[in-house]
Amino acid sequence: MSIFARPHYMSDATQFINQLKAQRPELDVQQVAGRALLWDKQVDRDLWQDYDAGRVAQKPYPYQASPSKDL
Repeated sequence: MSIFARPHYMSDATQFINQLKAQRPELDVQQVAGRALLWDKQVDRDLWQDYDAGRVAQKPYPYQASPSKDL
C-alpha cells in the first residue's frame, strides 16, 4: 500500500454532491435536460460554411479614425 493512499478520504465538495444527489435524485435527469438545451445540438455544416463565406474582413482597430497629420 502506498503511503500517499487515503482510502477513506472524501473531499468536502464530493461529500456535498453525494448528499445533494441522495436528497434530490431527479438532479441527474435535470442536468441532462439542461445540457441538451444549450450544448447537445446538431450542427448543419453546410450552413456554417455559407455563413463563414459571407463574412467581411474587419479592420484591425475599427474605432480609430484616419491618422491626423496635426499630431
